[in-house]
Amino acid sequence: MLEQCEGSHAVARAVALSRPEVICAYPISPQTHIVEGLGEMVKSGDLTPCEFINVESEFAALSVAIGASAAGARAYTATASQGLLYMAEAVYNASGLGLPIVMTVANRAIGAPINIWNDHTDSMAMRDAGWIQIFAETNQEALDLHIQAFRIAEELSLPVMVCMDGFILTHAYERVDMPEQAQVDAYLPPYVPRQVLDPAEPVTIGAMVGPEAFTEVRYLAHAKQLQALDLLPQLAAEFKQVFGRDSGGLVRPYRIDDADTIVIALGSVLGTIKDTVDELREQGVKIGVLGITSFRPFPIEAIRAVTGHAQRIVVIEKCFAVGIGGIVSRDVRSAVQSRPQAVYAVVAGLGGRAITKASLHKLLMQAVADQLELLTFLDLDWGVVNRVLEREKQHRRSGPVAEGILRDLGTAAPTPTPLSPTR
Repeated sequence: MLEQCEGSHAVARAVALSRPEVICAYPISPQTHIVEGLGEMVKSGDLTPCEFINVESEFAALSVAIGASAAGARAYTATASQGLLYMAEAVYNASGLGLPIVMTVANRAIGAPINIWNDHTDSMAMRDAGWIQIFAETNQEALDLHIQAFRIAEELSLPVMVCMDGFILTHAYERVDMPEQAQVDAYLPPYVPRQVLDPAEPVTIGAMVGPEAFTEVRYLAHAKQLQALDLLPQLAAEFKQVFGRDSGGLVRPYRIDDADTIVIALGSVLGTIKDTVDELREQGVKIGVLGITSFRPFPIEAIRAVTGHAQRIVVIEKCFAVGIGGIVSRDVRSAVQSRPQAVYAVVAGLGGRAITKASLHKLLMQAVADQLELLTFLDLDWGVVNRVLEREKQHRRSGPVAEGILRDLGTAAPTPTPLSPTR
């Protein structure tokens, strides 16, 4: 049924249709509306049987989900930004224990300085924690991916993060096709755990493992991720049979068959990129888009298979590794490392900065002409950057970088006279 609703509410409905038995909630923007919506459904009796547990922190939220999942319950939670970092120890524990928890990450920048807007720094920080990470382009896909996430998690006994862009998707009102309970039940069977704590058959989980077996344990975590590379497309195909629409999988190509230039990205920015590519196509530019849905496991072979004819690849990424550069682009380079293709990394949209068609148009025309640096920061204000660097060079006690930039931009009090060095 077609409905106009907020992205967070669409996700809450999708989670509820997946029949979770335990929901652990700690509010942090921009995921708060999701758990609020689920809490209202539990309280009203629309979602039952389900226990909604308010906890005192994000670390507690995932810890409770770990306990619930280990006891055999279908468990769900949601978080964002610093909340994800606060639960980092539990993030590793959940995957190490092989527990099929589903968690929404409403992607948001990491401080300091504080920023509540969208980029992908939070989930990228957990990219090696052993969770499957899938990214939604639209609210419809966010809804669909949550239903698939429970199936993926429970088939593999691995936790899954569904990543959706904070505010851009979570707070946007769009039309979505909300499935019926019977459809979800046909796709997602009742939860039958692979492992469960049972007093009648006691086992120890999370036991100490020494050097004699730890490498094997870690390799088996890797092997499960490799299994997901086969499973994700299969479950996406089954989803299409039940729900009648394409959603999920590993990658989603757009106008790439004859493209000399392929733009790769994750999340909601794909919509703006596709619009820009359509305009460039009208001008005769052979360019296409490849959206990555599965960031972990990373679909090396899928990317390699559809980019072989391209002369160059441009990776637009809303995060980067300080001190070295692009994160997604490094993974893409590993997929095409034996080819002569140039792979350009473009860092864009950090802290919620707008990624406009005008900026993308200029950038992509530079890429087509092979005039980009291997690492580019879209719309970076070099005047501000150079003033800060010069100030730090002139004055040892130049103050916090963020405060200095805000003063330069006129959004904070004027810069005071630098203090003399202490004697």
